[in-house]
Amino acid sequence: MASQAATDQPTVLVVEDEVIIALDLSETVRDMGYRVEGPYANKGHAFIAIDQEMPDFAILDVMTADGEVFPLADVLTEAGVPIIFHSGHISECEIAKRYPNALTASKPCPPDKLIQMMSEANKRSH
Repeated sequence: MASQAATDQPTVLVVEDEVIIALDLSETVRDMGYRVEGPYANKGHAFIAIDQEMPDFAILDVMTADGEVFPLADVLTEAGVPIIFHSGHISECEIAKRYPNALTASKPCPPDKLIQMMSEANKRSH
């Protein structure tokens, strides 16, 4: 994708409305050597960001400050952007029905599992 070609550093869109979790996710993304886009507490701001530059992959909470993240997830999926859903509000089975290629992490997610999922999403973005 364009973002990675420009910086040789994958860009990860982070959408999470709980401040502490958003900061923790962003730090984990940076520790992996990726560039963080966000974190955004709502999908409205994330839509503005992806209109300017599509990420290499995304970590999305299902319930954001402005409602469910699914409209954003639909646009990202259509663009071929791998998604990690990071949520305590929906089951892996429910996500798999709607987004069969998405990865799912229940909150709280152990950092090593999230790191493994980010590596997998990054591979899928190429």
